[in-house]
Amino acid sequence: MGRSAVMAGATVSGGRVLELFPSSTAGPFGRRLRRERGARIPVTVVTGFLGAGKTTLVRQFLSTPEGAGTAVIVNEFGETGIDDALLRSSSDNIALIGNGCLCCNVRSDLQVTLHRLVADRERCVIPHFRRIVIETSGLADPSPILATFATDRALGGAFHVEAVIAVIAAQGGIATIADFAEARRQVILADRIVISKADIADEDAPAALAAHLRALNPRADVREAVQGRLDPQWILAEGPAALAGFVAEAVRHTDDIASFTIVDTRPIEWGAFAGAMEALIALRGADLLRAKGLLDVVGCRGPVVVQFVQHLAHPPVELECWPDGARVSRMVFIARNLGEKAVKDLFTAMRAVAGEAPPQ
Repeated sequence: MGRSAVMAGATVSGGRVLELFPSSTAGPFGRRLRRERGARIPVTVVTGFLGAGKTTLVRQFLSTPEGAGTAVIVNEFGETGIDDALLRSSSDNIALIGNGCLCCNVRSDLQVTLHRLVADRERCVIPHFRRIVIETSGLADPSPILATFATDRALGGAFHVEAVIAVIAAQGGIATIADFAEARRQVILADRIVISKADIADEDAPAALAAHLRALNPRADVREAVQGRLDPQWILAEGPAALAGFVAEAVRHTDDIASFTIVDTRPIEWGAFAGAMEALIALRGADLLRAKGLLDVVGCRGPVVVQFVQHLAHPPVELECWPDGARVSRMVFIARNLGEKAVKDLFTAMRAVAGEAPPQ
């Protein structure tokens, strides 16, 4: 029987159903189902240490045809969301869980956010989505996140974790794994590992890191990506996350790591900002785990995205428009033994050196 005949028959029988069982929730073929019975929403967890390139990977995936219909949950360790603002131009469905880590005090927020996304989808409050990507904080241990899906019966019935993807920068990746327990856990628990920023690393760094990663996690598939570009089918490929044996224990991050946000409503002279960051990197680069922000730079129409990871400064990029409409500079710092006041004082001094008047 041809497709047109099947569709015609379905329409006729559907009309008969409506005559027998009238309902405001019924469609042409009977009751509208919220989703196919038995189907669960696939979830991909993207993890990786601070500054590894998780947001770039997710943003690139969302720009592909395969990325359509994806809802994104972004967890940031700082109190001000930067990554979610950068992703909003790529997806209509972005939820931010801020000022905490998904493996610690905001795991309940993850549960609430997931349930809310599904409820909003079914009430047509947000566009329909077929899958969810969770971008974790750079300090997150993935195991309690996975355990949440395994122990929460409601979540387990609605979602299934398809894969955990860890991102790690080629330059300095081996040292990051050695220095930070969080980075080691992310690599060990991953189903797939992405070596990022190979184009700006030493020539032998990607291969050395790949060998180190395979020794640490021999079951993971390891790939290289430049500016987040990967085969989207590799990201979407089904691969069960090994939930057995995960223990949702309390996670302690390195005690001397802190996060703070600097916000400035005044336009910033690029020279003053660059001078301040050069001084900060020269003096405390090893302790600058990540600094990332959107800046209102004098002479620029859109926000300038800046990111620094220890001694590495990424090239600044100007966006066409402000993702959230708020023309306010905001910079999130995650650093070791580095206080907010010291950084603010440095920026104030550099503004003064540049001849800027202090704020009224």
